[in-house]
Amino acid sequence: MNACVGVTILGSTGSIGVSTLNVLRRHADRFRVLALTAHRDVEGLFQQCLSHEPEYAVMADPNAAEQLRDRLRAAGRPVEVLAGATELERVAALPETAYVMAAIVGAAGLLPTLAAARAGKRVLLANKEALVMAGPLFMTAVREHGAELLPIDSEHNAVFQCLPPDFAVQGLDTVGIRRILLTGSGGPFRATPLERLPDVTPDQACAHPNWRMGRKISVDSATMMNKGLEVIEAHWLFAAPPARIEVVVHPQSVIHSMVEYEDGSVLAQLGNPDMRTPIAHALAWPGRLASGAAFLDFARLTPLEFQAPDCARFPCLRLAFSALDAGGAAPTILNAANEVAVQAFLDRRIRFTAIAAVVEQTLERVSPHGVDTLATILADDALARAVAAERIAAQASEGR
Repeated sequence: MNACVGVTILGSTGSIGVSTLNVLRRHADRFRVLALTAHRDVEGLFQQCLSHEPEYAVMADPNAAEQLRDRLRAAGRPVEVLAGATELERVAALPETAYVMAAIVGAAGLLPTLAAARAGKRVLLANKEALVMAGPLFMTAVREHGAELLPIDSEHNAVFQCLPPDFAVQGLDTVGIRRILLTGSGGPFRATPLERLPDVTPDQACAHPNWRMGRKISVDSATMMNKGLEVIEAHWLFAAPPARIEVVVHPQSVIHSMVEYEDGSVLAQLGNPDMRTPIAHALAWPGRLASGAAFLDFARLTPLEFQAPDCARFPCLRLAFSALDAGGAAPTILNAANEVAVQAFLDRRIRFTAIAAVVEQTLERVSPHGVDTLATILADDALARAVAAERIAAQASEGR
């Protein structure tokens, strides 16, 4: 019998998925890759199947799945290739799987991540949208089905490491936590003159100074919407009121986040900007294992800087706080509109500064209400996407 822990990676060809496989390869005596999934990156998933020999490979796109099936058959690899959203949910809940890395970007990751929680898995959560869109439902599923939820975003993983062991039982007040401080680099446009922002290109927006990420997440970093989504995620992960979550711009990305206590102590988690660190932490928790990340050389560190975020420069951060305050479906609407607007920017259909405008206009036009069922959440997501698309078309017709 194989004593290794079974791992499924949702979104294995993205940056988080690739980093997860890097860590798992270093500890092949402890972990076994059971299932890998991707959207339509046939070549990427094919190469991963050759290297890691999963039992299952799932592609959301059926045509891509057929191509992958043919290539693996020709290579003589006995990997079962599946296709479609339902199969993504199935491999997230496989009985042989103990840990599920939820690394599908955006709303597409909600249903398989929720399936993993309902199956009682250890969920390594890199898909922040699961909590942004469906925070109450997702956290209820974690509690009712005995799942373990470990954050992978570097900021939330840092906060998790700075909390006392009994935090989950007691909560913020009883363990003396005053506030949670999420750090963010400020992205590539932290010091760019405001008048130049309308003309920045997708390639410039994706050129993050510290992290290597996918294009959608890189744009979110440039607008600081990623930090806004992380505020909403932190609210649900740590049961923290919005007023006790703050964002601090920290250009060096060495301190990944902090927790301030009532006695004036501030605990911070430091490390080089490498996603293998939080991935390794969540895989080994409550223990530790080597991640492959470089160790900090304190003698060579540049001075660490901190500043308050400029909401005139980063209006998406303000919109995210407003959506969290509004509650109900507002975060779902925010996320959906942002996904549509970011893609339009990457496709060069709108300007960089129009992303926030589209999100704000969508929030104004779609009325938020309670998020009592999954069907309601998905309906609100679809409506917000349609409204955002209308706003983008209107801006194009107006020449903006």
